[in-house]
Amino acid sequence: MSEVERQRTRVTVGEDRVLDTSSTDYPQGPLDVARGFNMNDFKEKFKVEVINLTDNEAEFDLIGVDAAVANTLRRILIAEVPTIAIESCFIYNNTSIMHDEILAHRLGLVPIKADPRVFDFVGDDGVLSEDNHLKFKLNVKCTKNPDAKPDATDPKELYINSNVMSGDLEWIPQGNQRAEHGDIAPVHPDILLTKLRPGQEVDIEMNCVKGIGKEHAKWSPVGTASYRLLPEIVLLRPYVGEQATQLQAVFGQGVIEVEKGADGIDVAKVANARAYNMNREVHRHPELADGVRLQRVRDHFIFSVESTGALPAVELVKYSMAVLQEKVKHVQDKLVQHQEGGDDDDDDDDDDGEGGGGAADADDGE
Repeated sequence: MSEVERQRTRVTVGEDRVLDTSSTDYPQGPLDVARGFNMNDFKEKFKVEVINLTDNEAEFDLIGVDAAVANTLRRILIAEVPTIAIESCFIYNNTSIMHDEILAHRLGLVPIKADPRVFDFVGDDGVLSEDNHLKFKLNVKCTKNPDAKPDATDPKELYINSNVMSGDLEWIPQGNQRAEHGDIAPVHPDILLTKLRPGQEVDIEMNCVKGIGKEHAKWSPVGTASYRLLPEIVLLRPYVGEQATQLQAVFGQGVIEVEKGADGIDVAKVANARAYNMNREVHRHPELADGVRLQRVRDHFIFSVESTGALPAVELVKYSMAVLQEKVKHVQDKLVQHQEGGDDDDDDDDDDGEGGGGAADADDGE
């Protein structure tokens, strides 16, 4: 690989700075390399490789795209894929130690296992129907446990309903919702909402509506959505004998392997650069650092997506790509409209499907 090509396709991680960070995929980039976007090149290089997949987590490699595209996908996952969350709380009684506003906020952050794709956004008129909202109630009262042992000290033994959990939320189906959607409940039944003592109780009704994360974090469908560039370790000289063992220890388990060479001497080689976290520890060892170059592959992104549980992680990724396609189509339509001389001043910023609010926000404690 030539030096020009290396600077164009790699990001170099130095001892105290990062080099070659500017993209060269567009005209007037560094090194005077004019490489405008080419769809055929993109189709040839673009790949998605699934590394690990479970219901709640997905790790995949996004190869052949610019950082702007990868970051767009990440931001859509966090802020523009809709979910269902508690939006309004009608608190009839709350004698717990927790204030109404704080309790309502905690309720709003409880993930609800309901497929947002089968529900509508609440319209600007704010009218709720079985097609655009879910209703829950929470009615818990704490009493003394008559069967508690005389020497018991644990509140869970002394009292009944001392802890109010997310599993205490009871879904109240509206219309034909149970037949259409099956059972709907919080994703996790063991989220602590508040604590009660004898004589204290909570009596709340809640409305859940569809929304997106950029309106409020409670609608964000992911716990984390992040990416990093694929690490690459280049050994510029042989590391043999004791230095091979030292190099292996510096990079951590699984990154560098030590093998016996043809003459029986230990030789270091890169085994799994992907496992390296780029901590630059090697630069603290001058006798080793002179022959190691740390870099990252500019167009190879390791994506990690963790779902809150409303939808499987893989479905969230598919949904985010569909949202991206809609955004691209919107821009294309506007460009065509402009070229045809149409009036493009009435740009609708609500194309993400944001609906008007229902009742008060859940964290207002209304």
